[in-house]
Amino acid sequence: MSNNFGYIDIILLGMIAGFIILRLRNILGRKTGHETKIYPNFAEKKFNVSNTNIKNFKQDLEVLEGQEKKDFLQGAEIAYETILTSFAKGDYQKLKTLLTPDMAENFKQAIDARNKDNIKSEFTFIGIKESNVEKYEKIRNELFASVKFVSEVISVKKDKEDKIIEGNPDKIKKVIDYWKFTRNIIKKGPNWYLSEIVTK
Repeated sequence: MSNNFGYIDIILLGMIAGFIILRLRNILGRKTGHETKIYPNFAEKKFNVSNTNIKNFKQDLEVLEGQEKKDFLQGAEIAYETILTSFAKGDYQKLKTLLTPDMAENFKQAIDARNKDNIKSEFTFIGIKESNVEKYEKIRNELFASVKFVSEVISVKKDKEDKIIEGNPDKIKKVIDYWKFTRNIIKKGPNWYLSEIVTK
């Protein structure tokens, strides 16, 4: 009799375990490769096209379209906000992970000049209203993508006496920027970097 109860216990435990596994699968779901893409914190990672699309991206480097274009623009928007806010804070360490060496040097000089003149920058990023890839091209081993950003910000500059010398803390300003990003296809990794701010 005790042996029969032992077998019944084993069967019941197996059924319970199977039920729990099925419930967890329903609740948590399974990876299908089509999950919403989450872009990393820029304090730790560089701006990149999501890893799930690297293989497809490399198959045709002459064009940027479809899902790859959407992924690029989403990453470009994050990079745009991060660069603007980091520059306002004077966070050069974060900036240089998103810029080409020449651009990093330009930003550093601007931050140093601002600090030398004791100018304080107060900046609030409201949001991006629009972003479009204006031009995409491949030149030898370099990819270039020019992006138009339309954003809203609040930007104020103050002197050492805390007097406003530029901007309005109570006014949201519309900003239109044209930024060019670049990526070297020879170097390992999918990272794009800001290479130029175009004046129009």
